[in-house]
Amino acid sequence: MITVTRDTFPLARTFTISRGSKTEALVLTVRVIRDGVTGWGECVPYARFHNTPDSVTAEISALPAAITRAALQSTLPAGSARNAVDCALWDLEAKATGRRVWQLAGLPAPRPVPIAFTLSLDTPEAMRLQATQNAHRLLLKIKLGTPDDMPRLEAVRAGAPRATLIIDANEGWSPAIYTDLAPHLLRLGVAMVEQPLPAGQDDMLAELDRPLPVCADESAHDAGSLAALKGKYDVVNLKLDKTGGLTAALAARTEALRLGFKVMVGCMVGSSLAMAPAVLVAQGAAFSDLDGPLLLSQDRAHPLHYSAEGVHPPEPALWG
Repeated sequence: MITVTRDTFPLARTFTISRGSKTEALVLTVRVIRDGVTGWGECVPYARFHNTPDSVTAEISALPAAITRAALQSTLPAGSARNAVDCALWDLEAKATGRRVWQLAGLPAPRPVPIAFTLSLDTPEAMRLQATQNAHRLLLKIKLGTPDDMPRLEAVRAGAPRATLIIDANEGWSPAIYTDLAPHLLRLGVAMVEQPLPAGQDDMLAELDRPLPVCADESAHDAGSLAALKGKYDVVNLKLDKTGGLTAALAARTEALRLGFKVMVGCMVGSSLAMAPAVLVAQGAAFSDLDGPLLLSQDRAHPLHYSAEGVHPPEPALWG
């Protein structure tokens, strides 16, 4: 049996990117129940990729109850529906066999992963306050993507003078804005900029100077999408809701490294259940952005542990 439920997690504060704001995380929780054992996974339907809770629920509900992980890869396309079911099937197998998912996948034992902490898009004054409150963190990710971003970036740097900064423009810049901002990004010690131009309009990146690494997010999906990004991007952001689960994310990581990309592992705003499998993909990644649970005011039972080392691998009581 496969069930789908909707769960809502309130955020600790309003979270804003260039496309809009949210005050809660709406996720779908998938449970696969066989022989008295339940495996579960989570996904976030994302309107940017034409997903809605109803459409994703319909995709999952149409699956045969006995679907295998191998058959799933060709039954559903890359995306959030396949992600939740794939992760639930991994968890089911782990619980049924008494082995951890990393063992089933032939991976080394996972270790804590250093992560970026995301600052929401806001006024320069508010973003400086956010930066000051999080200045102890080693890596801050800044949501930008408007024509008036320089005051925000200057404010964050003033509030967190020692932190390494990465920027997510969420497709919000034009080639002219990116070209104008790039020297200032370098001056302010930015280590990487994520998806500066809209997906589908990013061919210009192959012609522009890239004085600092550029990461593909909305332009990168599963392993099959990566070869077309050569020459335009230096890093690819692998999110399980884009790749379609842990199985495909591990394959995409292998392909990205083969093609010479550095890897970032990111997330939608979700609970610890969504982050748990991503911790396995993030082992050894150049950048990891698995801070979703830190943005929530409440989380799953047995949540992931975060420390100065980063996000720790999940306990079996949570997943895997």
